[in-house]
Amino acid sequence: MQLSGAQILVQSLKAENVEYVFGYPGGAVLEIYDALFQLNKFKHILVRHEQAAIHAADAYARVSGKVGVALVTSGPGATNALTGIATAYSDSIPLVVISGQVGSPAIGTDAFQEIDMVGVSRPCVKHNFLVKNIDDLTTTVKKAFQIARSGRPGPVVIDIAKDVTQSMAKFSYPQEDIFIRSYQPVLNGHIGQIKKAVQMLAAAKRPLVYFGGGVVLGNATDELTEFVKLAGLPCTATLMGLGAYPSDDRQYLGMLGMHGTYEANLAMHNADVVLAVGARFDDRVVSVPAKFLEKPKKIIHIDIDPSSISKRVRADVPIVGDVKNVLREMAAIWKSQNLQVNSQHLEKWWHSLESWRARDCLRLPETDGNVILPQMVVKTLAELTDNDAIITSDVGQHQMFAAQFYPFRRPRQWLNSGGQGTMGVGLPYAMGAYLADPSKDVCCITGEGSIQMNIQELSTCFQYRLPVKIICLNNGYLGMVRQWQELYYGERESETYFDSLPDFVKLAEAYGHVGMRIEKPSDVEGALREALAMKDRCVFLDFITDKKQNVFPMVGNGKGLDEMVLPLHMRETKADSDVNDVNDRDYDTRSVP
Repeated sequence: MQLSGAQILVQSLKAENVEYVFGYPGGAVLEIYDALFQLNKFKHILVRHEQAAIHAADAYARVSGKVGVALVTSGPGATNALTGIATAYSDSIPLVVISGQVGSPAIGTDAFQEIDMVGVSRPCVKHNFLVKNIDDLTTTVKKAFQIARSGRPGPVVIDIAKDVTQSMAKFSYPQEDIFIRSYQPVLNGHIGQIKKAVQMLAAAKRPLVYFGGGVVLGNATDELTEFVKLAGLPCTATLMGLGAYPSDDRQYLGMLGMHGTYEANLAMHNADVVLAVGARFDDRVVSVPAKFLEKPKKIIHIDIDPSSISKRVRADVPIVGDVKNVLREMAAIWKSQNLQVNSQHLEKWWHSLESWRARDCLRLPETDGNVILPQMVVKTLAELTDNDAIITSDVGQHQMFAAQFYPFRRPRQWLNSGGQGTMGVGLPYAMGAYLADPSKDVCCITGEGSIQMNIQELSTCFQYRLPVKIICLNNGYLGMVRQWQELYYGERESETYFDSLPDFVKLAEAYGHVGMRIEKPSDVEGALREALAMKDRCVFLDFITDKKQNVFPMVGNGKGLDEMVLPLHMRETKADSDVNDVNDRDYDTRSVP
């Protein structure tokens, strides 16, 4: 029996156990949408903008651990998808994005809604395909899913010419993985390098485990926790690694980097041996490599992607392999050789770490009690959800407050755009997250700037009855940009103030949802309780927060991890020449010995 190319595509997706496809129809994909209707093999989620389709598929992948799938048309449909594709690529999220293309004979003729999707997507995909022959369709789909989910995950684009979807052929989907000669990820680390790594850690005076999103993506949480506990080492997470290690454990120092904790940043700066697991030493974590290496340290770097190792910071012991497998080997060798870090050195190191932690860098700032602190909203949300909700965020101050004040206790609980910093992801992320796991409360922490970038998806939430909770920390500013302008641009607030915001309560109600406006600190807990109790309704909570709250600690551009801008309560009482003029009011950038 012969099927059309569109029907073959749908059957191929079903063979890959696809549960949801997020998309938006158009001329080049009409045959595919007709096949979706006729065959009814899985659920299609109709978004209101193609960017949101990719973000929602991205979130579905992050929460479920499966490959997310999106479907867009040619031309503007494809280009609208690029921001979402780039976001997923930066954070190594497995996606298969299917885009329609004009008919094969018209390719290259500037036909209506033609765009070179393979060309424009090349810098932000793991791989892409242009299908011009129906006989290549099933093997292309099979390869796309293999590539997306294996090795270092990432998005793969399949651009399908319209005549391929109209052609007829027999359907036969490959049952086994296809051998791709030029793509063979290394899964097991070199045993000699692993032995060298554990010996180096055992000999360290100030060891530190630094882990990132690779632990989450590699499902290596248990292995990471076992090794950290086994060796008794302190550990710290990147923004993308939050939840990969229990946040309430003593050995966990919190997030590090630009807005990391005082203790985590000083630990990273002063460590003599750093074990990096599924992390990439990016600029938001170690800032300037030269400053990071001012205090000599040995680097052990585990990553499945060899191109990530020594890209910014040279690794003394590089280990290419799946982090789950490598951590298992490290634990096995540590046990078999009965290794341990020198107790005297480790005790002294922990004494320093605890003294830094005692300074309580995340203490809530004092207020007159009449304004809502955004940090307090996040802390209250964490308490009411027992630290167990799936939290999505947009990008800005609210993102950092969420990362700092919501104690994530499991992987795939925290969804944000780490690498690209894409505003507008929060709401579509919440949609995809809820569809992946409807058993959990799903809360989108956003700001009045970010939420408006994809606010049209409130319509999608209504259509599919997605009861997500939107916590808008509304300070009337593009808060993170304003913070930088305050600290480094002479308080010149250039185009960061909103003086024409919509009434979010009425807007939410217009889309068919519940809207709440909260202006008093005393009303925060009650509003959150009420919203969380509405299990079948999408609720928009508009919290009017303190306009000038800043995110601290903060490592400015070109500064080292020991040169943090600190909150007011951590200022030194004595004068110090290292304190720059920005600290004359509220801040301390003292270099910590």
